[in-house]
Amino acid sequence: MKKNQHKHSFWLSSCLWGLLLTSSSIYADVPASATQSFQVWKQAFVVQAQEKGIKKETLKKALYPIDLDPSVQKLIAHQPEFTKSVWEYLDAAVSKSRVIKGRRLLARHEKLLKKIEQQFGIQPQYIVAIWGLETSYGQNFGGHSVIRSLATLAYDSDRSEFYEKELLAALRIIEEGHVGNHRMIGSWAGAMGHTQFMPSTFLEYAVNFDNNPKKDLWNSLEDAFASTANYLEKANWQPGEPWGIEVKLPDKVDWTLADPTTWLTLKEWSEQGIAHVDGRPLNHLDEKEARLFLPAGHNGPAFLTFKNFLAFKVYNNSDSYALAVGYLGDRIRGGREIQTNWPRKDVALSFTQKEDLQYLLTVLGYDTGGVDGKIGPNTREALRNWQTEMGLPADGYVNEDILNLLR
Repeated sequence: MKKNQHKHSFWLSSCLWGLLLTSSSIYADVPASATQSFQVWKQAFVVQAQEKGIKKETLKKALYPIDLDPSVQKLIAHQPEFTKSVWEYLDAAVSKSRVIKGRRLLARHEKLLKKIEQQFGIQPQYIVAIWGLETSYGQNFGGHSVIRSLATLAYDSDRSEFYEKELLAALRIIEEGHVGNHRMIGSWAGAMGHTQFMPSTFLEYAVNFDNNPKKDLWNSLEDAFASTANYLEKANWQPGEPWGIEVKLPDKVDWTLADPTTWLTLKEWSEQGIAHVDGRPLNHLDEKEARLFLPAGHNGPAFLTFKNFLAFKVYNNSDSYALAVGYLGDRIRGGREIQTNWPRKDVALSFTQKEDLQYLLTVLGYDTGGVDGKIGPNTREALRNWQTEMGLPADGYVNEDILNLLR
């Protein structure tokens, strides 16, 4: 373990040296007017931070010297026109090389992970999967100063209140002595360490598991793994339970059940004609409740997901992310690939096309909760209601065919 600690310390030092070398050119990209406005914001924030109990000395060292980060500002302003389909996301997230490396690291850290499982109840393969997805097993923590990124986001984003709270939490972490200001390196959005905790998450869930007074998610795999396990446990993880299973749908499906609010036991799903993807019947005696999940609609793979799928979503509130963690963890443990083919000819809708879909549904009397280009639960429910009225499979799946039908 000490070898790994030295390795990551060297990585951080190299990253910091790179930041110092480029700092002069970075600051040069910031207009003088923006710099002045940021300084005014910073003065007001310092007053707020001191009222919240942050010491002046901490602010002097961590906050006073920083300026805006233009690279973060560009990322805030950039609205990607297209998003990846779930299969494109999984192709990258659960690549062959990531699975192979995950298996090797699972074996290498087996003793530590088993110890953590005994205390928190989280199966080791899912901790390794989160590690792999978040930082490619510790290879990419992000190259941004967390304090500078959060200050930039607090000053210049549509979620300024959220980022102000995260900045306060980051300053408190420094004040408590867990990490020095110059070693608090993370993503452009402020996520930190091996498994990318936001500062507020660190304060609430980070644990000391290596007998060191500090909670160190950058250099201690013990702390990083145990903190991740603690987070999942507090998210209502069910020890020993699966996250989900791939299933085969019958020829006729009651589409009203393909709703994220509908929970049935495996016995009840079996009575609906649903079986394991290989045709084996579900356990008629199993009273575990599950939901039907169709990430690519009725033409793609189908899953029954359990409570642990929701625990993954507490970590990152994305269905694709939760599916990737569960799938990667299963593959690392030796599980098979998803058996049903993805509808790879489908093209993900652009942001503008999503807005069009929401607008058309709204005009037809189906409430999407607003036209914002984001396909969430309200839009999917509206789409399912429209599909039901049209006599279509009510899977809530968005693609160009559905948009063309609406048009």
